Amino acid sequence: MKVISIIQPWATLIALGEKKFETRSWSTKYRGELAIHSSKKVDKEACRFEPIRSVLTKHGYDESNLPTGVILATCQLSNCFKVFADKGTSAALEAGRMGRIVEGDEYKFGDYSEGRFAWELRDVNALYEPIPAKGKLNLWEHPLTEMVGETQ
Repeated sequence: MKVISIIQPWATLIALGEKKFETRSWSTKYRGELAIHSSKKVDKEACRFEPIRSVLTKHGYDESNLPTGVILATCQLSNCFKVFADKGTSAALEAGRMGRIVEGDEYKFGDYSEGRFAWELRDVNALYEPIPAKGKLNLWEHPLTEMVGETQ
């Protein structure tokens, strides 16, 4: 299964279903099943800013107890949009003839600078038991389908 490593707290925000887009400096043509891996790094400063702090707290997390070095969830990577307008409180995304507006917490959970890409993540399933794994750059492969048990 394809996997992407994401720094905390963003990996957990995705696993909790609170973050629907992962922003990147690069695009991908890949569509399909994707696992979310939390890297070993935690951006503690980001964990202290609103609305990230409140959302994590709502789910029982803070900068000290975010899981790292594990695959947390699976999802579907359904689209990859290019950010073509960042308005400071919202962003306009475009992929071919399709477009989206991102605002509110979702906007605050990503870097929607013009020219970046927003990967749309759907059908997120947090794993009942996270799977230890060493992360890698870019999309990488893991034999996850053999290891995934129940999801919550």
